[in-house]
Amino acid sequence: MKPTYLFLSITLLLIGGLWVYGTFVAKPRPLHHPPAGTTSPGNRRVEKSDAAWRSQLTRSQYHITRERGTEWPNSSELTHEHRVGMYACVCCQNPLFSSATKFDSHTGWPSFYEPIVPNAIYTEPDGNRTEVRCSVCDAHLGHVFTDGPDPTGLRYCMNGIALIFTPKR
Repeated sequence: MKPTYLFLSITLLLIGGLWVYGTFVAKPRPLHHPPAGTTSPGNRRVEKSDAAWRSQLTRSQYHITRERGTEWPNSSELTHEHRVGMYACVCCQNPLFSSATKFDSHTGWPSFYEPIVPNAIYTEPDGNRTEVRCSVCDAHLGHVFTDGPDPTGLRYCMNGIALIFTPKR
């Protein structure tokens, strides 16, 4: 009797594992496209295959920007960056935020109250939050909230790993 239960248990685990693999691992992720009417600075677009993004980015960068992940709070050096400069998308180098709009939100993530230009990013609903994406390459950058400082009242809470900081010379 026991060997039969063992065989059934192993068979069910194997079938379940194959289902998980086929559902979540083996299927390529669909390419994300911005909402109709979204334009980027200079109408520039960067579109790459999943394999190309994986080869260009570190595992963490890929997870955050392409799989909509979130880094641990206070894990990015950019959270406490205070030099004058510009923050760009790690995937396509699209300029996103100026250090002039950065503020300490005490949340553990780099926060800004306004992008460099309005069409540097676009937003999409994400459950009860609003997701922020790069308008050039569709990278997931973080979320925007309505509890920021004046003059906009917005808090663009960004994943530092999704950004590259270039100090002003």
